[in-house]
Amino acid sequence: MDQELRQVLSQWLTQVGVASEPSDWLSSLLLVCACLVLAVIVYLILRRGVVGAMNAVILRSKATWDDIFVRYRVLEKLAMVAPIMVLKLLIPVALSAHDVAERLSDRLITVWLVIAVVRALYSALDAANEVADVKLISRRLPIKSFVQLFKLFLFFIAIIVSISIVSDQSPVYFLSGLGVATGLVMLVFRDTILGFVAGIQLAANRMVSPGDWIQMEKYGADGAVEEVSLITVKVRNWDHTISMIPAYALVSDAFKNWRGMTESGGRRIKRAVNIDINSIRFLTEADRPRLSKINYLKDYLPKKTKELGESNAKVSDMDSLVNGRRLTNVGTFRAYLVEFLRHHEKVHQDMTLMVRQLAPTTEGLPLEIYIFTNDTRWVYYEEIQADIFDHVFAILPEFDLRAFQGPTGLDVRSIKGGVN
Repeated sequence: MDQELRQVLSQWLTQVGVASEPSDWLSSLLLVCACLVLAVIVYLILRRGVVGAMNAVILRSKATWDDIFVRYRVLEKLAMVAPIMVLKLLIPVALSAHDVAERLSDRLITVWLVIAVVRALYSALDAANEVADVKLISRRLPIKSFVQLFKLFLFFIAIIVSISIVSDQSPVYFLSGLGVATGLVMLVFRDTILGFVAGIQLAANRMVSPGDWIQMEKYGADGAVEEVSLITVKVRNWDHTISMIPAYALVSDAFKNWRGMTESGGRRIKRAVNIDINSIRFLTEADRPRLSKINYLKDYLPKKTKELGESNAKVSDMDSLVNGRRLTNVGTFRAYLVEFLRHHEKVHQDMTLMVRQLAPTTEGLPLEIYIFTNDTRWVYYEEIQADIFDHVFAILPEFDLRAFQGPTGLDVRSIKGGVN
């Protein structure tokens, strides 16, 4: 068939006044041009017809994930394989009269075919990675790490296959040579290998996922995880700086993940108010009527008074403050805070809720509030915390208590003025 085409082409060239033999370069070049034109026609039919129609159907579908493949032009890059296949089949035929040119063109076209296939696979992998992000699959599995590893694997395969095609050697010949260079490969790709192993451990144990808030002081990281790749973990800190942490560091070093707090639905407040010890005293009879008007103490005071009365009935000489049990302003204040927090709409009532005394220090008696808010968002959490402690500091004088505060320069000057 090749010879017949060349014979017909040579006769046609002779008729138009161009002397040519069937095996001349001119005939071969014309056949090559015809092959190129045919390949372009095949590509245009696939690109404008088949691929265009498929993309239109995909964009009109109700599913959104398939639109990502359109955006990454996966079908367009896959369509390039068809014209290359046409050239691979026809160009050797067109150059059959020229052995060197035939072999060289066949090898180059085959390498081009390998590159086109790898290029299409790269686009498909990138699209699949974005689909995983949209479907939140990447929060459970390090999809990007696997995608990068597979792309690296494809790259090496493409390089080996291309070299074997150009050199006309079996790929096994080059693969066997890698065994000798294993030590060098391990040295060069140390971070990649460690990162891949760490990625599997991170995924299997669900240690970190995109969107998690992590803290890792060693690397200055305190923010949300944006990306878990094959080698690094990208963290956007709360001050909008970026920290890049080696993936294997999250396995070998300690870090804090706040995901448990977010999933629990409660965020802890653990803060103390230091009470001036000099302001702590027993309640007097004059204090009871005033404090009994406080809603959160209407049940507490009668109940506590009855309990103390029963206990003190067995004690003689109750006129001395040392004898028996008595209500204190700090104890009553602590009971008030417990009831106040139990009725607070922003406090998580199903988690730990207590107001406790810590060991006294030189700065007074720490009265610690240990609760959980029912809103874990940072801004709202801070607002709830501030609102609670605004109330705590403002209500202290009602119990004749003072918050401890070190003397300021104004206090020192007033003392000196009084002395003079």
